[in-house]
Amino acid sequence: MKIVVLVKEVPDTYGDRKLNLETGLAERDASDRVIDEIGERALEVALSYADANAGTEVVVLSMAAEASAATVRKGLAMGAASAIQVVDEQLAGADLGLTAEVLAAALQRTDFDLVIAGNLSTDGSGGVIPAMVAEILDVPAATMLNTVEITADAVSGQRATDGGAAAVSAQLPALISVTEALPDARFPNFKGIMAAKKKPFETLSLADLDLDPMDPAASRSIMTTISEKPPREAGVKITDEGDAGEQLADFLIQNRLA
Repeated sequence: MKIVVLVKEVPDTYGDRKLNLETGLAERDASDRVIDEIGERALEVALSYADANAGTEVVVLSMAAEASAATVRKGLAMGAASAIQVVDEQLAGADLGLTAEVLAAALQRTDFDLVIAGNLSTDGSGGVIPAMVAEILDVPAATMLNTVEITADAVSGQRATDGGAAAVSAQLPALISVTEALPDARFPNFKGIMAAKKKPFETLSLADLDLDPMDPAASRSIMTTISEKPPREAGVKITDEGDAGEQLADFLIQNRLA
């Protein structure tokens, strides 16, 4: 079985988050660059299955800048057999649609049985990439799974709902996304770090994928303005002198909350 895990480099959640007001893009160097934690959990699902099932190949796939290669290589140090990174200057600031197209095109080059992704990245927080990629690939999508069970020809798990939990399953090939309910990822050991230097690492461009980000037939979102979030202002303090109810009602009406 071949399992491909989608990983993403993000700014460390414990560091600063800043936007470049000229480009509107995140300042990736404002804090340490790391693999998104939810992506590591997705990788752990794949590696745990590979540990128990000989012959399983785990591949990490990422769309990122060339400088992100070292971060992607951490997936190899954790235990993945190979890595694929899509690198192209034209992908800077790619919207969700283009990102999904690129990842799907890269996946179509691999003979995958199962694709595993995190449900929500900590930077963009779009939460739709797994479903969009599955739609392009025309494979079943079992998203937002809190548990995962993989067999030779199917994948299943539970998804939380407002009323409890829903059991979902799909025949392979398929794509799933996982939540933070899945176990923490393993840490790379010294042996894994050294072995990662010799593992296959393929770099692809848009030309390799036969994709044109400026294709007039494709739907793309375009950023028109960008500004910093204004500083938080002090809240309104109401002192009850017999008219607190009226003051509260006035506040709600003024802020269109009533």
